[in-house]
Amino acid sequence: MSFHASAKREEEASAEAAVPVESKGGLFGTGLSEWFALPIGITAAVPLVKFDWYVINEETQLLAVFLAFCVTVYTQGGDAIYKALDQKAVDLLKEHTEAEDKVIEALEQKLVFLKANQNMVNDFEAINEIRAETYEKLNAAGAIKPQHDFKAQVQRMLNMIAQEEASHTDKVKTALMAEATATVTEQFSTDKALKKAALDAAISKIKGGKAGVDPIQAAFVQFFKDKAAAVKASGDDSEEKAQREAMIAKMNSVAKNEGFFFQFDSKGEPSLV
Repeated sequence: MSFHASAKREEEASAEAAVPVESKGGLFGTGLSEWFALPIGITAAVPLVKFDWYVINEETQLLAVFLAFCVTVYTQGGDAIYKALDQKAVDLLKEHTEAEDKVIEALEQKLVFLKANQNMVNDFEAINEIRAETYEKLNAAGAIKPQHDFKAQVQRMLNMIAQEEASHTDKVKTALMAEATATVTEQFSTDKALKKAALDAAISKIKGGKAGVDPIQAAFVQFFKDKAAAVKASGDDSEEKAQREAMIAKMNSVAKNEGFFFQFDSKGEPSLV
C-alpha cells in the first residue's frame, strides 16, 4: 500500500495559515444561554400546531424516534466510534510513514552509491595509464630478451665446444701415452742394449753417481717426436674432419631441440634460422 504525503502537508499548511475566529458561544453565537431555546421553541410550536402549519402524525413520531436514536448514539457511542475511526486513521498514517521511510532509505542508499561512483572515471583513467605503462615495459623487455637469449645460446655453444675439446684432448693424451708405453716397453723387451742401458742408469741413480741421460725418458721423447713427424708427413686430416662433423651434428641437434636462433653449416659457420 502506497500513499502520498503531499495532501497531508497541504492540510497542515492550510491549518496553520487559517486564522481562528473567536466565537461568543451560547445560542446561535449570540452569547445567550442555550436554555433560551426552550421557551422560544414552545412559543413557536403553539401557533404552528394551532393553525395546522405543522401536522403531528406518524412521520413526526418516526422523526422523533430517529432524532432520539441519533442523540443516544452520539452521546453513548460517539466516543467509541470516534476512537475506532481515529485508530484506523492512525494505522493508515503509520503505514504511510513506514512506506515513506523505506522510500527515503532507498533514495539515501542510491545517493551513497552515486557518491561512491563519482571517481569511477578517474579510476578507469588510472587503470588505463597503468596498463599503457605496463605495455611499454613489456615491449622494452621484449626488445632486450632476444638479445639476452642469443647471448646465453652462444655461451652454451662455446661451453659445449670447450668441453668437447677438453674431452678429446684427454682421450688423445691417454691413447698416445698407452701407445708410447706399449712401444717403449716392446723396445726395451727386445733390445738387450737398451735394457742394459736402463739397468746401468738405475744402478747409478741408486749409488748416487753422476746422472746421465735416462734411456727410458729418451725413448719416450723420441717416440713423440717420431709420432709428430709421421702425422705431419702423412697429411691425413680425416680424423680431424670426422671429429668436426660429429661436433657440428651434436651442436645442431642441441640448437634444434632447444629452439636456438642459429645453426651451423657443414663448415661450422653459424647462420640465423
